[in-house]
Amino acid sequence: MEVCLNSTKLLNLNQNTRLFVPRNSISHSLKNPILQFNSNVQKRPLNYPLNQRSCFSRQIRSLQRPISSRIKAAPASSATSGSETDKLPADIMVTETQEPNSRVRLSVEVPAAVGEDCYKRVLKEFMKQAKIPGFRPGKIPESILLNYVGEESVQKATVESILKRTLPHAMSTVTGRALRDSVRIITKFSDMEKSYSSLSSLSYDVIVDVAPEVKWISENGYKSMKIVVEIDHDIEAEKACEQEIKRRHKSLGTLKIVTDRGLQVGDLAVLDISATTIDQDESKVQKVPAAESKGFQLDTEDDDKVLPGFLDSIIGIRQGETKSFPYVFPETWQQENLRGVEAQFTVECKELFYRDLPELNDSIADKLFPGCTDLNQVKESLLQKCQEMEQAAKDQATDTAILDQLCKMVEIDIPQSLFEEQGRQLYGARLLEIQANVKLNEQQLATLSSPKAVNEFLENQRENIINLIKQNLAVGDIFKREKLQFSTEELVKEVQNSVAEFKRHKQEYDEERVREQVQDVLEGAKVLEWLKEHADIQYVTR
Repeated sequence: MEVCLNSTKLLNLNQNTRLFVPRNSISHSLKNPILQFNSNVQKRPLNYPLNQRSCFSRQIRSLQRPISSRIKAAPASSATSGSETDKLPADIMVTETQEPNSRVRLSVEVPAAVGEDCYKRVLKEFMKQAKIPGFRPGKIPESILLNYVGEESVQKATVESILKRTLPHAMSTVTGRALRDSVRIITKFSDMEKSYSSLSSLSYDVIVDVAPEVKWISENGYKSMKIVVEIDHDIEAEKACEQEIKRRHKSLGTLKIVTDRGLQVGDLAVLDISATTIDQDESKVQKVPAAESKGFQLDTEDDDKVLPGFLDSIIGIRQGETKSFPYVFPETWQQENLRGVEAQFTVECKELFYRDLPELNDSIADKLFPGCTDLNQVKESLLQKCQEMEQAAKDQATDTAILDQLCKMVEIDIPQSLFEEQGRQLYGARLLEIQANVKLNEQQLATLSSPKAVNEFLENQRENIINLIKQNLAVGDIFKREKLQFSTEELVKEVQNSVAEFKRHKQEYDEERVREQVQDVLEGAKVLEWLKEHADIQYVTR
């Protein structure tokens, strides 16, 4: 076992174990320091080689562990870095106290008999290592050894030995419940030294996060869920098909400058737009930054993408002309601070174009959809694709609505370590996405990977992270409750597909972690399928 306790000195007690000696640390943690974001310990940035995206990707993926890999029963030995339990000459006393956020405090009292046994072991180890002139290894008198090594060093090593041997015993009380990488010894090492020095016994406190309990507000409420799914009218296959044909037809046209008239529906205009608030007191008039735009390209056939009524106010404007008009932002406008605001808009038409389109007939069918010979084939082919997209969007909206409702049906006391790890996983995915789409310089990479950036993300996304954890835990609970299963063949096939994808992109992977992630996905799919079969689902078009 290796207990990381902010150490400055290392003592080899035997060939297989290393125990670090802390120096009055505020909090002794068994967490992986790369994953650690505890306020009591030094925060470390996400370090990765610059200009090496593959290395960057490997590090971020290493942070992305499925929740199940931490929630599923972790034996005490795994929680204490894999050490085997050593037999003690006397029993230790462990008092367990429940704390908020699915956390348990273990108060450990070590009797003098254990301390004495550890002291003898430490002396024996020092005797083997010490080379004192005139004495053979292992045959050095205790008083001479203590004088040579130093009583303080022996005492510190003895306290370390006590921790090493008793911690697995203490953790056995939370076997199957402790979350991996969440154990922290919170008693100062200096206090343990004083306690041992004066009493030959020792006591210390351990904090550990345990698997949270999923409490259903209504015990079997998930078995008869009533779901209302809102579907955007834009994904309706028939309408989407018509819009796509129109878009493809427009792409075949050429833009020509309008010279003899003003703006009309069907044109494309390039506009400079500005706006100010309206107030009788001119000193209180302010610009509306959100409404300002230079070189804004307005397609008059997409008027639903601009302010309601905006297009009507500029119909007829000519190239080079400026129009000014009052406008009241609707109460339903997405920016709350602009709802109901009275503003004065000024619009200058910089350029004005019309589309010279080919006639929409069978002669351009192949250009609208390669392989088609007439417009009916074009419509049938596009309609099929739009129907597939509609169904996919419908399924996604249904899944989202079910998961959102599951969040409201459970109460879960989420451990801080689980929240932080899930948040880091999401942030890692965000960094990978940014790195894939934007070429970042060294300073930008350092800023984005700093502890400050990660902590800000955790705080800003707190509600989303908590909801995601609740969804995952609720789904896992339903999978167990309803005794759902997936076949080994499904698991093997999906793992092979995932591994093949990693190899295709020449990316490193951990097959065990891939297997865990695939298992989570399959469990989630089975639960969503089961919930859909048992739920009353109503679809509403918005």
